[in-house]
Amino acid sequence: MATTSKPARPAKWNASRLPDLTGRTVVVTGANSGIGRIAAQELARAGAHVVYAVRDEERGRAAAAEARGSTEVRRLDLADLASVREFAKAWEGRPLDLLINNAGVMMLPQRQTRDGFEMQFGTNHLGHFALTNLLLPYITDRVVTVASGAHRWPGAAIHFDDLNLTAGYNPQRAYAQSKLANLLFTLELQRRLTEAGSTVRALAAHPGYAATNLQSHAGNPLSRALMQVANRLVAQTDRAGALPTLYAAVADLPGASYVGPDGLAEMRGAPALVGRTAAASDPVAARRLWDVSEEMTGVTFAVKAG
Repeated sequence: MATTSKPARPAKWNASRLPDLTGRTVVVTGANSGIGRIAAQELARAGAHVVYAVRDEERGRAAAAEARGSTEVRRLDLADLASVREFAKAWEGRPLDLLINNAGVMMLPQRQTRDGFEMQFGTNHLGHFALTNLLLPYITDRVVTVASGAHRWPGAAIHFDDLNLTAGYNPQRAYAQSKLANLLFTLELQRRLTEAGSTVRALAAHPGYAATNLQSHAGNPLSRALMQVANRLVAQTDRAGALPTLYAAVADLPGASYVGPDGLAEMRGAPALVGRTAAASDPVAARRLWDVSEEMTGVTFAVKAG
């Protein structure tokens, strides 16, 4: 008796499926380490010219030297709005196909940016907010912002009455606020782009639980030790963690899409569209955060229609 074979399952998406990106220009913040370094390498391998936007230029050059393709290194300190403005001014009107807002800090002891903002909110959200809006007149395709499953943590909220958490700082609460802000920023940016008639898209991605050096600087010594153990037992590699970012960067997805791993609890797996909390989907909070961010940074939305 003849047997019928089951149809083969479609292959999971991976970096080998990146399209030819020859002629395209990409900026990746924090490209000197972690998933940003991997994303930059893969985009350069696919033919893109990749700009490593990094605080430490020496480390940036070392990372760029590992890439096979066209790269350059430019200094950018997201914790200093003057540096953000300098980076954008030096762009000199070049077309920019893709901006990947990847850089971030995680669960630091209480400290401030050069402009006096709480470091995690100031770096992860406000620095990228200012950079995106300053570069937006030159962006032709999309903005991908790296968020986190931390936006789901209990108590995660935007503390509009105390965004700098001066009344009671907690590293986990500060990190969760900054990652929730990334998603609300993406939501409101897409709304504004659509309203302006722009074809540019805003998307977000998260890496799941990826073993990167971000955890080595997070929290107190005990929490860092616990995260190192979890890295060995649970986490996927930084190469796998970069896949949602890469997928969001090239896949034909609707604006405001959110990409993460498709495995259990979105900890690991192949990139896929994932959900977000009600707080991360709140258009009223997104508009309010945008208005406050404009006031804090002095940077406003500006995009060419069409």
